[in-house]
Amino acid sequence: MRLEGKTTIFFDLDGTLLPMDEEHFTATYFRDLCKVTGKYGLEPKESVAAVWAGVKAMVNNDGTVSNDVRFWDCFFDLFKDREFSHEAIVKDLEHFYATDFAKAKVATEENPYAPEVIRKLKEKGLRLVLATNPIFPLLADYVRLSFIGLDPKDFEFISAYENSSFCKPNPKYYTELLEKLGLKAEEVLMIGNDVKEDVEATKAVGIDSILITDCLLGDPEGLDVEKMSFAEFAGSL
Repeated sequence: MRLEGKTTIFFDLDGTLLPMDEEHFTATYFRDLCKVTGKYGLEPKESVAAVWAGVKAMVNNDGTVSNDVRFWDCFFDLFKDREFSHEAIVKDLEHFYATDFAKAKVATEENPYAPEVIRKLKEKGLRLVLATNPIFPLLADYVRLSFIGLDPKDFEFISAYENSSFCKPNPKYYTELLEKLGLKAEEVLMIGNDVKEDVEATKAVGIDSILITDCLLGDPEGLDVEKMSFAEFAGSL
């Protein structure tokens, strides 16, 4: 692994810093989220469908509004015939992310190397960015970081649906990050586990990447990218 010329490391979260079974995580997350939306008369199936529709709307965001606006516009449009307070459900879901969302930890694994990696990179004077796909609120990113003993203050910037207007795998997600942080693509190294979202999308804008293989998503065959486990990455620093 080469850090020469790099000033900044972008880290993916789910499946990279935070090992997880995505299907198990999503099922656990939706189970508890639907307890909240159920108070407003929404059946679990329609709540889940609405969340996925909102995620799709964020993935297709054209950059004219932030992802949270895109999500909630889509969500509430699906239930425009229902009589419930938009403000109340948003507030209740914010409370959910501050409390019961943490139960999703059962679908994740420990990563004892994460704090060590962050410490070593900070000691090298590198800027650290949590380049997690911004489909969650910032608070949900904070909670997931806590699962592996990391602090939000470890990162200069954390992408979330409130502060981003594109999503992975759109290369414009990375372009927006570069612009926000005043970076050039060649200064950055991306660490991620998803071939499409973390490697192909970064390659499209000139960012180098390392593919973490512990929770690999996608087929890297034929792709010119350095591959290693997170433990191997930690040992290379």
